[in-house]
Amino acid sequence: MNINTGFSYWRKITKKEKQIAGSFAILVLLGIFNALFWSPPRLFPAHTILQIKDGDSLSAVASQLEGEKLVRSVFWFKVSVVLSGGSGSIRAGDYFFNQPADVFSLSRRLTQGNFNLTAKKVTIPEGFNIFQIAELLETQFDLFDPEEFLSIAKEGMLFPDTYFFPQNIDAMTVAKRMEDNFLSKFEELKPLIDKSGKSPEEILIMASIVEEEANTPESRRIVSGILWKRIEIDMALQVDASFAYVNGKGTYSLTRNDLATDSPYNTYTNTGLPPGPISSPGLDSLKAAIEPQESDYLYFLHDLDGNIYYAKDFDGHQL
Repeated sequence: MNINTGFSYWRKITKKEKQIAGSFAILVLLGIFNALFWSPPRLFPAHTILQIKDGDSLSAVASQLEGEKLVRSVFWFKVSVVLSGGSGSIRAGDYFFNQPADVFSLSRRLTQGNFNLTAKKVTIPEGFNIFQIAELLETQFDLFDPEEFLSIAKEGMLFPDTYFFPQNIDAMTVAKRMEDNFLSKFEELKPLIDKSGKSPEEILIMASIVEEEANTPESRRIVSGILWKRIEIDMALQVDASFAYVNGKGTYSLTRNDLATDSPYNTYTNTGLPPGPISSPGLDSLKAAIEPQESDYLYFLHDLDGNIYYAKDFDGHQL
């Protein structure tokens, strides 16, 4: 009797343990399944654009996603798409992913056409040249092609401003938007340019230099006056900013080799303006180039803090 009671008790405990073990095994299997097939790949390329072409089959899309590390399993992606609406419901277009997505979330977005192409804010600082602009935009937009941008952008005619671009923006659209902005601002200044006696090209080149050589509205007008005066007396402009543009060093600390550079942008060995702009000037610099401040100064010098000191002659410049 005691033996039977013990045996019965043992069987009850075993059944409970089996239930617990079974539940635990299911959880483990679900965890393994999720890790191997359902969850986002470890190398999921967040902050990127996925392009689905019109007419692509489910198999083609699945292979593309696997190749781009957006899904772990082609099979389970297909299953998820069917559960989300069927293979024929994937919508072509550009999809932006700002964070990793599991296979079900991804398939649901593709079947619903949830592109998530919200506009992104980007600020182009005054004084940036086309190379700096291209480098900045390349870090912000996945489909942006810096080489294409450099081949079509016009130096000096990309207005520095805050822009809102969609995540799938391309180089051509960026260049056009920035140039249109510049032309709009420049057109408003046309009456003043006509009165200045200078050509629009001369104004733009001078403004790009002033943008780099001065840092306040007042100092820009004074520096502009000094540089125009140097041109009038056939004196070399002797500005350091043009060297940073040519040699790409990003510094205005010049060596003797820099000063001997054989380039039309060498403003120490050539007189007059360089052949083209060296940066994207803002409105203050454009206005300073058009309406310079007359003064007795012929020289100016910067200290390490960006302060500018002016002198009427070379002796004063040396002090």
